[in-house]
Amino acid sequence: MHRNLSASNIALSLAGIVFIFVFPHLGLIPIPFVYTLPVLLLVWLLLRRTNENFADLGFSFKRFESKAIFLGALAAILLFIFLNYFLFPLLSKIIFLPKANLDDFSFIRHQFVNYLFILVMGWVVGGWYEELVFHGYVFTRFEKIVPGKYATVISFLLTNIIFGLYHVQLGTSGMLNAFFAGCAYH
Repeated sequence: MHRNLSASNIALSLAGIVFIFVFPHLGLIPIPFVYTLPVLLLVWLLLRRTNENFADLGFSFKRFESKAIFLGALAAILLFIFLNYFLFPLLSKIIFLPKANLDDFSFIRHQFVNYLFILVMGWVVGGWYEELVFHGYVFTRFEKIVPGKYATVISFLLTNIIFGLYHVQLGTSGMLNAFFAGCAYH
């Protein structure tokens, strides 16, 4: 997968990764989840610059079938069980692990419409946007930038560390959860 990228494409790719990581946390767009639009636009523009498209990242509407949705949901349930009933209890015995900070979601308590909105947006943002942007774009950029026979392994680790840190607002447990979930889904 390693391709020689020009210095300008490497610089733009790294700047794009920084933007993907930082922009959603700046709160510049006051409407929830709308930050995804400028990020996707930037990714699209950067892909066009290298004659690529979203299909090159593994995304295709043609592969968007009920079987894929079912398998994705099953994988999510199994991952949830593993993380919450095996891995995190084990980690809690080794290190102090505070619960994830979910204060940003307090507005859904006893508010069914708000709950449904967050549930749907969680599927869209967590299940599509984050996969496309992080495990599609960020991973493939690192894979093209990092030289050597360990490029894929290094890219995998860098992508998932960044993905975990991207969830900083959830605290240590949330970042670890995102890191391990990212590793599992990748």
